[in-house]
Amino acid sequence: MKLHQLDNILKYFLSLFLIVMTIGVTIGIIYVQTTTNISTEGTVHQYAGSETKDEFDIPEHYPKPISDMLMTTHNHIISFAMIFGMIGLLFYFNSMITGMWKFVLMAEPLISTLITFGSIWGIRFIAPEFAYITMISGILMYLTYYLMVSIMLYELLFYSEKS
Repeated sequence: MKLHQLDNILKYFLSLFLIVMTIGVTIGIIYVQTTTNISTEGTVHQYAGSETKDEFDIPEHYPKPISDMLMTTHNHIISFAMIFGMIGLLFYFNSMITGMWKFVLMAEPLISTLITFGSIWGIRFIAPEFAYITMISGILMYLTYYLMVSIMLYELLFYSEKS
């Protein structure tokens, strides 16, 4: 069974689901933009806190407490696993991408989720340079998500197999 072969009612339902999910994911990116300016410096400030000039200077951002780090990591890994699990399962039934590339696109956001939320611990406790890993893995995760959703929406709404 392929996505383009589904009944129209199911095609429209899945398309609506993908659109609503994408709105939610996009709002998450907007949140990241407002808290980090989608920059390595902003990401470092978000997790490791701001540097101070001297002992009397008040930092703009304090280091994120371990309890908040645990909550952020826990919530995101579980919710992203569910999001990318559902998207990956649906993507499996696309007919446009096949073979190893299908598996790579399905697996990549799950791997990037672990790298992204593992690297914020590196920012907080090891070195600010972990922000580059956070940024690269986050970008890969979201690009893969949008690519998979675009392919599925195209197949659900516009693709027809030529006889």
